[in-house]
Amino acid sequence: MGLGAGAFIMRPGPIAGWLADKPAPTPSATLPPEPTPTPVLAAAGEVGTAPTAAGVQKAIGSLVTAPALGSRVRVSVVDAATGATLFSRDAATPATPASTTKLVTAATVLAARGPAYRLTTRAVAGAKPGQVVLIGGGDPSLAANAKGQFPGAARLDKLAAQVKRAMGDTPVTQVVIDTSLFTGPTTAKGWTGTIIAPEGQVSAIMPLMINGGRRQPVHREAGGDPRSSDPALAAGQAFARQLKVKAAVVRGTAPSSAGGASSAPPITLEPGTELGQVQSPPLVHVVDWMLEQSDNTIAEVLSRQVALAAGEPATFDGSTRAMIAKLTELGLPADRIKLSDASGLSRLNQISPALLTQLLALAAKGDHPALTPMFGGLPVAGWSGTLRTRFVTPAPNRAGQGLVRAKTGSLSGVNTIAGQLVTKDGRLLVFAIMADKSGESTSARQALDKIATRLVACGC
Repeated sequence: MGLGAGAFIMRPGPIAGWLADKPAPTPSATLPPEPTPTPVLAAAGEVGTAPTAAGVQKAIGSLVTAPALGSRVRVSVVDAATGATLFSRDAATPATPASTTKLVTAATVLAARGPAYRLTTRAVAGAKPGQVVLIGGGDPSLAANAKGQFPGAARLDKLAAQVKRAMGDTPVTQVVIDTSLFTGPTTAKGWTGTIIAPEGQVSAIMPLMINGGRRQPVHREAGGDPRSSDPALAAGQAFARQLKVKAAVVRGTAPSSAGGASSAPPITLEPGTELGQVQSPPLVHVVDWMLEQSDNTIAEVLSRQVALAAGEPATFDGSTRAMIAKLTELGLPADRIKLSDASGLSRLNQISPALLTQLLALAAKGDHPALTPMFGGLPVAGWSGTLRTRFVTPAPNRAGQGLVRAKTGSLSGVNTIAGQLVTKDGRLLVFAIMADKSGESTSARQALDKIATRLVACGC
């Protein structure tokens, strides 16, 4: 989809079912014609009446001191069209961002790789006859078969079919998994020891996994999904089942390339000969899933692409350095961010609300077209993702449904939200509200929603 310059108002739309493997059924001739759809992207520019700083102060000034938000609340509200600051409360001071960190991850990976980039999982001939090496290419959406978590994902059963054709009469005797693309620790500084099991908030970070490291291809919005402490081994075992290999899956590295793919089964396959490959959907869709579901594993795996594109090691440290460097390259104040991970699970992360609103405003302007698609994956209040059940209680908060599109963040004592909204006058604002000494999470989230809703209703 082409994207022109200028800010954009994102209207909600369904995500489930995109890129489905099966074509849609042909509609019956007796059905009435489909109505003309409304545009998903509508240029905002400087349409509508811009709020004044005094008016926004009057509208939300008392709300940001709500007891439920605790003693430390930092806020930034910016007019997306002009970049003018409409409200600032300690906005330049970094705070614990929780999952609003994923906005930085989304922007930097899109800037580094581009929305159309695809992640490739390859299989090559091993050093011994009958040995197949599965090379992890950093695709967190990879599926074992048609029952994967992510629609349109690359599949190991399809890769196995390619391998069997390339191998010809040579039986597959062993699967080797190559995870050399990523190096260093598989968990980040600041993660708790129970975050993988039983919490299921994230898997160990490896370049080879299926279904985002989940043990089963399901996603539960309330409560963690059971994740694997060794997702590469789980993927290798799933691949071995597709190949009907009974021998144990082992770790190793692929032999040097023999000079290209195998177009016909030779008598003896040279070590390193490519036997097949499968590719992920375009990166923009993987970013959408990461933002909509707040998927921590996808965030960490995608951050490795920022590192690889910059020539940094594909580690937590290399990825976070590359992300911060990319922000600097985009002209954003990198002195307002410290990162230990890309998902926001680490309490060591620090990001200022002003940096988040500057990033969102930059993406909305259209000067960097690769950034603009990040809005498509943001949850919509009362509609999708982590905001599907938000903006419901108390009843006045429902006025924000469909008009607030944002990324949330939540850790014990930390509640944040950052994104975009449309005022009743049709003006597009970007905002970030970060409370990192808050109380009980339900009340804190409702207090955050109330601020965003008041901005929606602001004729100020």
